[in-house]
Amino acid sequence: MKYFITGGAGFIGSNMADRLLAEPENEVVVYDNFSTGRREFLEDALKNPRFTLVEGDTLDLDAMTKAMAGCEFVFHFAANADVRMGCEHPSKDLQQNTIATFNVLEAMRANDIKRIGFSSTGSVYGEAEVIPTPEDAPFPIQTSLYGASKLAGEGLLAAYAEGFGYTAYIFRFVSILGERYTHGHVFDFCKKLKDDPTKLYVLGNGHQRKSYLYVKDCMEAILTVIRNAKEKVNIYNLGTDEYCEVNDSIGWISEKLGVNPELSYAGGERGWIGDNPFIYLDTKKVRSLGWEPKATIADGVKKTVEYLQANPWVFEARD
Repeated sequence: MKYFITGGAGFIGSNMADRLLAEPENEVVVYDNFSTGRREFLEDALKNPRFTLVEGDTLDLDAMTKAMAGCEFVFHFAANADVRMGCEHPSKDLQQNTIATFNVLEAMRANDIKRIGFSSTGSVYGEAEVIPTPEDAPFPIQTSLYGASKLAGEGLLAAYAEGFGYTAYIFRFVSILGERYTHGHVFDFCKKLKDDPTKLYVLGNGHQRKSYLYVKDCMEAILTVIRNAKEKVNIYNLGTDEYCEVNDSIGWISEKLGVNPELSYAGGERGWIGDNPFIYLDTKKVRSLGWEPKATIADGVKKTVEYLQANPWVFEARD
């Protein structure tokens, strides 16, 4: 199978590239503009003769259409993932998430590619009334531009599946942790404690409850779905059957770093506009296909800290 991965030099995309290349029958084409992706994440893939790297933007439809030629399956992972700052640049979510998704679908149509895996988000549930939240939960009002733009992308996939015979696999992630992680609260806390291990300022009150998934478990969940799900539009929550408070993750991070910072809090139950104080997804559907995570949330946090400790260049690259 020849796979095309948008955002393939990013956290999730590069992990998927490596996972696919581990199977000798696969070829992989990565398409990335390197706005946030890193060539270092593709170091192993670049040594593989079954791998091709194309530098390009998902907003450049002609270039992406050419790069996609000959592929059989598309993973669309490229996106603006900056949820927290969405209100400071509202057009970015529209352009990089929704319009880019339309371009991917059009490039597929030009190349007669019918199957796509899409990284959506648990944020599309807004502040859900049903916890843990199943895939068929009623949608409340959207609380972030990021979630709204991803939901619009889901709608496009469903419409193309109906109109053009696509098969869509939509993955509503919790936050993903692990090797090559470069944004989110674990990254931010590690960076702050690297700069000053004596104190840590925390947005919100620290009692926000979140669920997380280790990246390698995420890869296996995605492959389990695309190899077993049979619907025209397949929507799956990906996460663990547990959650933690932000304060819990601070404890695991501090323990791993060997620090004991003084904590101060901004206050309130949200860290920023659109921050959901309780995210916990029901994952019975994906588990019914035979998948289950191997790492706990604590494992995922600690593996992430280990990676950041071993790769301090990531902090400088992010700056």
